[in-house]
Amino acid sequence: MPVSGPVSAARRAGLLVLVILVCALAARAPIAAAQNQKTLDNLMAAYNGESNAHAKYVEFAKKADQEGFAGAAALFRAAAQAEETHARNHAEVIKKLGGTPKADVKLPVIATTDANLKAAIEGESYERDTMYPGFIKEAQAVGNKDALRTFRMAVSAEAEHAKLYTQASTQLPSWKSGKTFYVCPVCGKTITVIDFDKCPVCFTEKGKFKTVV
Repeated sequence: MPVSGPVSAARRAGLLVLVILVCALAARAPIAAAQNQKTLDNLMAAYNGESNAHAKYVEFAKKADQEGFAGAAALFRAAAQAEETHARNHAEVIKKLGGTPKADVKLPVIATTDANLKAAIEGESYERDTMYPGFIKEAQAVGNKDALRTFRMAVSAEAEHAKLYTQASTQLPSWKSGKTFYVCPVCGKTITVIDFDKCPVCFTEKGKFKTVV
């Protein structure tokens, strides 16, 4: 028996709706691709920055040791570990977006510990006040939760680094004595005292924090 007219009309209407949906998705595809590319570009920039910071702070620590500033050397080593953690976190999200993490590491001139601390303050302040806030805003706009998480963890640690570097810079003579720092292996939180059971940033148990001297 032939299909009745009303049923055929319903099928035609259903096909029309399907075609409209396909066209709408096709129109949105370039926009989504552009948004993902912007997020990926930001992640690559952050990965490059953190990779350079890690390498730079390792050298700054060596210089501080040479000049007898054991406390400053420990701080640089702790921050270097944190930056390495941030780079690793960024790399994971980059790979999820189909990218390949790449960094162009270029060490600056290694000056005196006093000058190195001032350079570190400038770098951390830029990441805290300008770079990461911009990246976070963009990640929020496109709804990329993975990028948002890694950016937020990084900016929290950078704020701590800027504060610690400022303390060391303004009180450098007292930083000749050794100091102990604790670094979260997940978010890079860098502190001198663990007064919590779980990291307030990423909830990692305190027993997993790395000790840096």
